[in-house]
Amino acid sequence: MTPPRDDRESAEQTARMFVISVAAELAGMHAQTLRTYDRLGLVTPQRAAGGGRRYSSRDVELLREVQRLSQDEGVNLAGIKRVIELTNQVDALQSRVRELEAELANARGGRPGDLVPMPRTSALVVWKPRRDRPNR
Repeated sequence: MTPPRDDRESAEQTARMFVISVAAELAGMHAQTLRTYDRLGLVTPQRAAGGGRRYSSRDVELLREVQRLSQDEGVNLAGIKRVIELTNQVDALQSRVRELEAELANARGGRPGDLVPMPRTSALVVWKPRRDRPNR
């Protein structure tokens, strides 16, 4: 849904917060639609101390994506919720893969000589007993 971002850009996106009326205008929809999406769990904004909704730039992007999927692609709200869940799951798994790759790189770099890359081969070695060998 949304392209991966580095941590700095992600922090900047989250730092900008909008009240519901501004977020609705930025997303091109009515504020009541945002309340409905929040109630359904599609886009869950943060809450201010008084209970008011506060939307991040990332939330606004997600609102636009929900609208695109709904209007342009014809996906129903239950389908959109599932798409969002699966996208979040894929993002989490990709993040875990990056962590594991970093751990593997550290393990390989920490002990030079222990792990040696070997070329893959498709050669077949067949053992045959020697018949001309003298018995002992």
